Amino acid sequence: MVGTLSLGYLFAYLGEADIQGSWGTYSIRATFTNAGGLKPGSVIEIAGVPVGQVTAITLNGTQSDVTFRLRGDIQVQQDAIASIQTKGLFGDRYVLITPGASDDIIKPAGKLRETESPLDLPGLLSAYVNSRQKKPTLPNGEPPPQD
Repeated sequence: MVGTLSLGYLFAYLGEADIQGSWGTYSIRATFTNAGGLKPGSVIEIAGVPVGQVTAITLNGTQSDVTFRLRGDIQVQQDAIASIQTKGLFGDRYVLITPGASDDIIKPAGKLRETESPLDLPGLLSAYVNSRQKKPTLPNGEPPPQD
């Protein structure tokens, strides 16, 4: 019986199952203009330390509502900033919470107001290439004279 329980615990631990349930955690949410690359299960970090995970991403009009589950001992200030960052070469996304200076703490089910969406590198590169391809023209639409 002890062996079976040990195997069950080991299986859950190696499979990263949440055998402790959600006791000692609470949820907050944040709205991003773009949550590209983020997915449920993505890590939430404060100062490089994992403190929670993304539990849901939903569409709210033209923006993304992201719900986080944080450890119960973590307090997030009202003026903290949540930003979507990229980790590693393969572009794994995670949320970095930069603490604020406020004494007011976000309550469970509250909303983190300050957010920063990820940088859209393919879009920026495309805009740069397109801007370099445009040839200058005179107001009448003709190309300028060549020297």
